[in-house]
Amino acid sequence: QVQLVESGGDLVQPGGSLRLSCAASGSIFGINTMGWYRQDPGKERELVATITGGGTTNYADSVKGRFTISRDNAKNMVYLLMNSLKPEDTAVYYCNMNIYTLRTGWKDYWGQGTQVTVSS
Repeated sequence: QVQLVESGGDLVQPGGSLRLSCAASGSIFGINTMGWYRQDPGKERELVATITGGGTTNYADSVKGRFTISRDNAKNMVYLLMNSLKPEDTAVYYCNMNIYTLRTGWKDYWGQGTQVTVSS
């Protein structure tokens, strides 16, 4: 089975930086789009950033110029570098990957989430 595991969430002061990582494991034959989403309690999950297999990136307006998404195809990993963090960036961050396996074909998978808290 495919499993996604995030890491890197932490408590950080406003203006600080964090780097999130997400690794996919299992019987993976290919990965298309990778992305990061976030969710506050009581709110809907929202898109933060995505990166296609060809490297095209897309960002939420609220994080443009501050966050950078990247991927390592050899390691089946996606990263999110977050700079100039603000209290409103506080949320649980989830990674998402569109993955091909022989058993299920193309399917979206989610990680368990990692908490990012921005506070002084």
